[in-house]
Amino acid sequence: LMVISFPYTGSITPLVFVSWIPLLLVENNIAMHNYRPGKVYIHAYITFFIYNLGTLWWIWNAHEGGAVFAVVLNAIIMALVFQVFHFTKKYVGNKEGYISLLLFWIGFEYMHYHWELSWPWLNLGNTFSITPQIVQWYSYTGVLGGSIWILCTNMLGFRIITNVKQRKESWNIQTPLFILFGLLLILPIAGSLISYYSYEDKGKPAELVVIQPNIDPYNEKFTEGVDVQLEKMFFMAEKHITPTTDFVIAPETAISQPFYEEDLQNMSFYKKLLEHRNKWGKAALFSGASTARFFEEKNSNASRKLSGGPGYVEYYNTSMLMDNLNIVTFIHKSKLVLGVERVPFASWIPWLETLSIENGGTSGTLGIETEPRVLYANELPFAPVICYESIYGEFIAQQCRKGAEMIFVITNDGWWKDTPGYKQHMSFARLRAIETRRCVARSANTGISCFINQRGDVIQKTRWWEPDVIKGTLRKNKEITFYTQYGDVAGRSFAFVSVLLIIFALVKKFKHYFQK
Repeated sequence: LMVISFPYTGSITPLVFVSWIPLLLVENNIAMHNYRPGKVYIHAYITFFIYNLGTLWWIWNAHEGGAVFAVVLNAIIMALVFQVFHFTKKYVGNKEGYISLLLFWIGFEYMHYHWELSWPWLNLGNTFSITPQIVQWYSYTGVLGGSIWILCTNMLGFRIITNVKQRKESWNIQTPLFILFGLLLILPIAGSLISYYSYEDKGKPAELVVIQPNIDPYNEKFTEGVDVQLEKMFFMAEKHITPTTDFVIAPETAISQPFYEEDLQNMSFYKKLLEHRNKWGKAALFSGASTARFFEEKNSNASRKLSGGPGYVEYYNTSMLMDNLNIVTFIHKSKLVLGVERVPFASWIPWLETLSIENGGTSGTLGIETEPRVLYANELPFAPVICYESIYGEFIAQQCRKGAEMIFVITNDGWWKDTPGYKQHMSFARLRAIETRRCVARSANTGISCFINQRGDVIQKTRWWEPDVIKGTLRKNKEITFYTQYGDVAGRSFAFVSVLLIIFALVKKFKHYFQK
């Protein structure tokens, strides 16, 4: 049920509101018969293993080991959270236990945005990324609000079933609960639909040209010359650029040849960049690049000792802006892909760096920005978002809080081939539009390049594995939503209370043990 309700592995969204009931029934049965607690973990692990495998199997196309790691480890962590709920329910109380499930799960999803093993792809609220019409209130709650909604409906449905099957109550007596269940579903949807149909994009227009070059990441991308690739992209784009165009957007690692940022003007492809940019009038170029910086002393955990002499080098997955004065600004990707761009816990256990996955370009831990940053050109401050960063709502909200009036996502989704992966990735960007009420321009090397309005609608898009260019006008919005201003309030609060609740449950367990 979890798998077939998730986007593009079934997309039967309504099933998510009952998908947890079977697991809750299993846990309840184990608790009633006082079976050993390990049975809960086994059943929870089987459930979450199926959930992860069914929704993430496409990672196998990029790297077999990475797929196994993601599916197995994420299922272990999810099952552990469910086990803590069972533990709390046993030692604190039944009602308190079900409240704790809500606290623990939302606290876990919040933690999954911030810790070393960060992987929030399967956070429950992402399920609604293909139905933005019913979650316009994400502009207040973010994705975690959707997760709370899902858990509350499932627990209420579970309560109705146990009342009838376990307590032998009649279905008629459940009428108030059925009404409550209906209201819990209908009211958020009704409020969202009113907001959806009454909302109009705000702000002044900006004209954008987005390039999808469709360069095979397994063959051409890191073997064919950069000059050839740039010529191909600019030839495509210049058919659509006009004197009113504000930005030309090229995908992640469009400049795939690594170079030192201070040496850009000495690179062979710089002349080509300059030549084409000068043809475009006021249009600025926003593009992905693979860059590096030299440091005399170790700068961070990503710094690598130079083998040929003194000093250190850091490599980056970079977004690069060349404005209409040909001034170049670099911003580095901060939310890195586990295993490929960042090795978890390597700062404590350095030898783990040897386990990094080679997936085109530079592997091993990359350098990052110390805080979210914003770029500016042609009277438009925008959030530069590289690939995986687009699933981090609070991160992008920080960029909008710093003045970004639009979101530019650059990515390279060809690693997963024609699978649900690139479709899910695109759909998550729709939630960022709702949370911040910012239009999104998305440039994918392969995958789906698109324009998304402030309601989360995809208003123009490309097809998979086809070179293409899209041109459109999006509005730049200055208004700050509640979510943009305050971020994941529920996540922070629930995580804090969860820690206190775990301590309380442990005290109760030890008290129970000593009373024996």
